[in-house]
Amino acid sequence: MSSYTVIGKPTPMVGSREKVTGKAKFTDDIRVANPLIVGLLRSPLASAKISRLDLSAALALEGVRAGVTGKDFDSTIGVLPISRDEPPLARDCVRYVGEPVAAIAAESSSLCRQALELIRVEYDPIEPCLDSRKALKETSHPIHPELKKPSNLHKSVTQQFGNLEKGFASAQAVVEGSFDFAPLTHAFTEPFATQVEIDTDSNLTVYSATQVPHYLHLALSGALQLPLHKIRVVKPYLGGGFGGKSDPLPHEIVAARLALISGRNVRLLLDREETFFTSHGRHPTQIGMRLGLHSKKGITALSGEMLIDGGAYASYGVVTSYYNGVLLQGPYPIPNLSFHCDRVYTNKLTCGAMRGHGGVNPRFASEVLLDMACEKLQLDPCETRLRLIHKAETLTVNQFRITSCGLKEGLATAMERSRWKEKVKKLPFGRGIGVACGFFISGSALPIHWNKIPQSTVRLTIDFDGAVTVYSGASDIGQGSDTVLAQMVAEVLGISLSHIKVISADTRLCPVDLGSYSSRVTFMAGNAARNAAIRMRKGLVAAACGILEIKPPRYRNPKPAESFFRQGGRKPDFDSAYLGPNPDYSDGFLFQDAKISALSGKAKGKQLDYFEVVKTAVEDHGTLQTQGIYLSPKLGGTFKGAGAGLSPSYSFTAFITEVTVNPQTGFIKVDKVTCAHDCGQPLNPMAVEGQIEGSIHMGLGQALMEGLDYVNGAVQNASFLEYKIPSAFEQPEIEMIYDLSRDNEGPFGAKEAGEGVLAPIIPSVANAIYDAVGIRLCSVPMTPDKVLAALNAKRGNHT
Repeated sequence: MSSYTVIGKPTPMVGSREKVTGKAKFTDDIRVANPLIVGLLRSPLASAKISRLDLSAALALEGVRAGVTGKDFDSTIGVLPISRDEPPLARDCVRYVGEPVAAIAAESSSLCRQALELIRVEYDPIEPCLDSRKALKETSHPIHPELKKPSNLHKSVTQQFGNLEKGFASAQAVVEGSFDFAPLTHAFTEPFATQVEIDTDSNLTVYSATQVPHYLHLALSGALQLPLHKIRVVKPYLGGGFGGKSDPLPHEIVAARLALISGRNVRLLLDREETFFTSHGRHPTQIGMRLGLHSKKGITALSGEMLIDGGAYASYGVVTSYYNGVLLQGPYPIPNLSFHCDRVYTNKLTCGAMRGHGGVNPRFASEVLLDMACEKLQLDPCETRLRLIHKAETLTVNQFRITSCGLKEGLATAMERSRWKEKVKKLPFGRGIGVACGFFISGSALPIHWNKIPQSTVRLTIDFDGAVTVYSGASDIGQGSDTVLAQMVAEVLGISLSHIKVISADTRLCPVDLGSYSSRVTFMAGNAARNAAIRMRKGLVAAACGILEIKPPRYRNPKPAESFFRQGGRKPDFDSAYLGPNPDYSDGFLFQDAKISALSGKAKGKQLDYFEVVKTAVEDHGTLQTQGIYLSPKLGGTFKGAGAGLSPSYSFTAFITEVTVNPQTGFIKVDKVTCAHDCGQPLNPMAVEGQIEGSIHMGLGQALMEGLDYVNGAVQNASFLEYKIPSAFEQPEIEMIYDLSRDNEGPFGAKEAGEGVLAPIIPSVANAIYDAVGIRLCSVPMTPDKVLAALNAKRGNHT
């Protein structure tokens, strides 16, 4: 039984009341004074040279105050320093339908639209590259000639561990398959928006719907050639991101440039179609994979060939290329692993990070193949997975460290609750049950910018009023990170959440946090907040001791446990005596209900008012201030690409999914899912359940219906009318199991709960379909036409 008072208790999100009452201000709700309205002119062609671009007629229109083209920017942008290849506006050529080529700032939206129509652009079309296989072939017109490559290959990654040949030779069953996956968009509710305020000294305040204020801050400084201190980035409330707002994006740079040119505040809101064009969605993927299985030895070998279509620009593509292979290392040991991944450029929308980044599509392939191997050996798919799951405190073959793993217990519980043994292969034709597992990172241990800045820093202050303010650069994008940080601090200080205010994602006020991606915020910013609170507690205890006229406690500063988990590196930021999962209050004071009670020594039994203690501390020191940081320990090997996928801990997930398949229509209905997710200590069960539900919903969208449709490089379904996502009516019954382990490195024992759930839901549906009607679907989404085609092929009717 947990002894926590705040941690582990269902807690409404900070800001939830503002959202449901409509008081929350999202980026476009902010009212900057007297703004110009910005509009973007976009390319109608997928590939062309720009032979003429004339803004003179547009700029001559009364009420138009500024205009820019690609020639107004000297540098390109991108989230990864090693592959910044996207111009804020196209310069000499366009590379996809919808690429912005010019921008106008005018006094009104109608004037802006009118001005955009007056811009004269002449294009010399170039044959577009729209096929990822053809992109690997030599061409006289590469999309990025500056790379000096003969083809449109962007990144090629090969890694091999163990002895693949021996691994397959020792298998009792070897299975293989080819899989393909449609391109996806994030489909977040809030479209992209940016507003820029400029003062009389040309200082910029940029309000933007972004997941990465710090990286946007750096990108603005570089692209505009302004010192960092001249720019402030603020992330207001965010209406969903899922990775789609984790790049610095062209419209943000363009809006800031127009503010500098005009000397006026500017406002930019992209419509839904433009949001589709701008969002860097999930890569369309082709995978060939082979898996060997032995009934006693487990998975003996796995090899994969991945081809991912990156679209026009790099985005997170280098990372994605690695993640397609390295994230196959869990949740089971694979002693012999090989993968090769090619990412290519095409004249289509740019692809980047999306929930479960890089691990979703390969997970589908591996889990379907594992089911096929179990079928071949007549093994129970759940029982086999139970035997395979990683043990805690182990290393994978590519030197990922597995700190904690409670999935075995979780899957066993899911089997009981779903009545797996009573149902598998025993349900009537058309109904089926399937299983799949997955794992994911809890924060990327390798920062995007290779420097020594901590992954997260949190600052706490207490002033004379006793209120605690948490300053963090972390971005709450709806996952509830502000709430979690407040819970961490409240738990350590023993005060209620009502005493705590969180100020986050403001680069002027908050210390650096790298942003919301890779499921890093709870783990990294959470540890930083906990550490800052521990230091603040020490100061308050010292003040209490002064009032009681007793000696303050002596704190020991224990060294981190020297074990398999600690592989050197910088010292973690823990300097307190209470390092266990539960604070043991060895300082002899209990903070509770705005009182501080002495628990030992001469003052045992005495109580002090919390505000009295704060008053005394402030008299001695002025405003109380502490900070905490998180530094990931040194991890991984020394081989090329060893940093990809490294994480201080990993989450684990299992799904047992029940479906009904109509053999006449091909329609698939997901009836129930039982999810076991090892997220360590659930910090806020309400948030954990919401994240699991959201991942299931998003995963079912990819599994059953979502995909971008292209014709000659132009997206045909760039709206919520045509791009189908599940509604509430498609959400199945859900049973959750998630309190399964405690992680020694995680804050209060926690791990991630936001992304890892998504990947295994998709293959669990595919495996359930096989149990229902006996067909293996290897093309995602698994739409009714594909079901009917597979059923016809099974019957021998190939028409």
